[in-house]
Amino acid sequence: MIKMKCYTILVCLCVIGNCFGQVKAPEPVGPTPTENQVRWQEMEYYAFIHFSTNTFTDQEWGYGEANDAKLFNPTNLDCDQWARVCKNSGMKGIIVTAKHHSGFCLWPTETTEYSIKNSPWKDGKGDIIGDLAKACKKYGLKLGIYISPWDRNNPSYGLLDPDGSAPYVKNVFRKQIEECLTKYGDVFEIWFDGANGGDGYYGGARTSRKIDRTTYYDWANTYKMIRKIQPKIVIWNDNGDRADLRWVGTESGYVGETNWSLLNAKGDVPHDMLAHGVENGDSWVPGEVNTSIRPGWFYHEYEDNRVKTLPELLKVYYSSFGRNGTMLLNFPIDKTGRIHKTDEKAALELAGAVKEAFAMDLAKEMKVSASNIRGKSSEFGADKALDGDKNTYWATDDAVKTASLIIDFGAPKAFNRFLAQEYIQLGQRVKSFTIEAFVNGKWKQLDNQTTIGYKRILAFPTVKASQLRFTITDSKASPVISNVSVYNAPQILEIPLVTRAKSGEVTITATDKESQIFYTLDGSMPTKKSKLYTQTIAAENKVSVRAIACDPVSGKSSPVGEEHFDISHKNWKIVGIEDEKVNNIIDGNRNTDWFQPQNNKLPASIVIDLGKQQNLAGFKYLPSQSRNAGIITRYQFLVSSDNKQWNVADEGEFSNIKNNPLWQIKKFTPVKGRYIKLVATHNTQENNAAGYAEIDVITN
Repeated sequence: MIKMKCYTILVCLCVIGNCFGQVKAPEPVGPTPTENQVRWQEMEYYAFIHFSTNTFTDQEWGYGEANDAKLFNPTNLDCDQWARVCKNSGMKGIIVTAKHHSGFCLWPTETTEYSIKNSPWKDGKGDIIGDLAKACKKYGLKLGIYISPWDRNNPSYGLLDPDGSAPYVKNVFRKQIEECLTKYGDVFEIWFDGANGGDGYYGGARTSRKIDRTTYYDWANTYKMIRKIQPKIVIWNDNGDRADLRWVGTESGYVGETNWSLLNAKGDVPHDMLAHGVENGDSWVPGEVNTSIRPGWFYHEYEDNRVKTLPELLKVYYSSFGRNGTMLLNFPIDKTGRIHKTDEKAALELAGAVKEAFAMDLAKEMKVSASNIRGKSSEFGADKALDGDKNTYWATDDAVKTASLIIDFGAPKAFNRFLAQEYIQLGQRVKSFTIEAFVNGKWKQLDNQTTIGYKRILAFPTVKASQLRFTITDSKASPVISNVSVYNAPQILEIPLVTRAKSGEVTITATDKESQIFYTLDGSMPTKKSKLYTQTIAAENKVSVRAIACDPVSGKSSPVGEEHFDISHKNWKIVGIEDEKVNNIIDGNRNTDWFQPQNNKLPASIVIDLGKQQNLAGFKYLPSQSRNAGIITRYQFLVSSDNKQWNVADEGEFSNIKNNPLWQIKKFTPVKGRYIKLVATHNTQENNAAGYAEIDVITN
């Protein structure tokens, strides 16, 4: 009996000891994501689809002309093909431009006659959003909806009722949102673009309407309606009212290396905050990196040879969700109604390269040790960072904000990629970290970085080492690391850079200086049997240069780099400007620029003497690539034979150039002339600045 009592007491003491010895999980630090935001972040990679009347008018931003609906007539539209390409490319969803700025709707809406119900496609009985919803369900993809708040066609846009409310918002915009969110099943994300009014037809003659984007749309009530209809949705917005996700300040395909998933709920968001977040922000607002697989968002035939190459797409990959963001890659649907074969090929190549690079985690099941483990509990042990379970994590004691993990490979292994993830449900904590390799008995630093967040991927030159040390050098609180992985990705040669100087000489350069460059000048595809590049190439007239870089050891070749040059600038002269630096705009170097003097006022003109009469069919403008200033948005382009009598060959806008400051290509009815004049009438800052990196012409 006494023995039984002693045994019972011992069991009780053990139970009590275990209870008191249980180690508590870390408390959340700062703002934390909602379930919707976590679910969205875990998607990582999904598609944008841009398709509208713009596709058939060869525009980026349609003006909303009333007869455009008749132009919308794809010959082989196939939403199943869209979804299949996206699925095979490793994407998890599709966001479709249900309505872009022109106001044209891809579903038979009751809010406007300006929709596919009045187009020739399927005799007006089609529904692209419905077809895409079915295709997404078939391929296991999530559906997202883009609806532009700006509507350049609707007659009520920009107008206010006597009570200060906006009839367009109440009777059109919100009803369009409601239709798209109630008719097509679950929607994972709704996307509102940032355009805030301007030129359009607005149901009649061409005019301009401006709005205050922070008040006009009454976002608070719009958000309430959205969340009531689709409680699992996330909202992307760049219209002055904080939503679930943020734009990262560029459409070039990257977010800052330092990237906090935080902003403040109120106040302006400067560009620097969009790129990097706010370290001590009071709201969880992660960044979404949106970019197009081509320079433009809508399809243009002349961009068929300007699709991003594999090295360029990989750079976007590592600079988006490799930096705690998500990757939203756009496919411009062509006039037939399909993803172009060149775009499909590029996306599949990216998927293959990513699969190959991350096929084998060298850290999996390796020995790992930590400088500190929370309460010395196995629940938070170092191995939890290598177990592949997103819901477990290595954590330290509350007072420990700097700590290290050492992964022992057992023998020297080659690697060049490092991946780390925080358990973001407890907040984003890490402020800085390093990674080191143990090589020949010494620690060698491979990289020194700042934030981690949901996922951080580092790429570095291949190193062969027996151990890797991951050290958190600063953190807001005890780190919580859910995953650490190490990989050895195959090296991919970058495409050669092809440039032409003012003299007409073509230069071809490769990133890897040990590579051999082979090229062609007749538009044919280069091979290792093509001409070997050894010196600059004289090419004063039109020429199509294609080149590849080849590794002489492995025999591997880069994707093709190509440029199509028109007439050379050898005999060109800038007329009427004494500043010698103005010649930067015709020197063939995109990294040099020139700005109109500050005391000049818009409109500002550049006149170029081409040296002799030319048959001109278009022009090209590249804004400064070093300064986000003086970017021309509206222009006139004039041609003259004598620099006295001028004829307007073209005028209009460079749509979306502020967010996408790439080559702007404009074509017009051919006209003969020796002199050209580009007139800047408006810029992105609405001041008097006008800047240029390059101006070029297109000849027949």
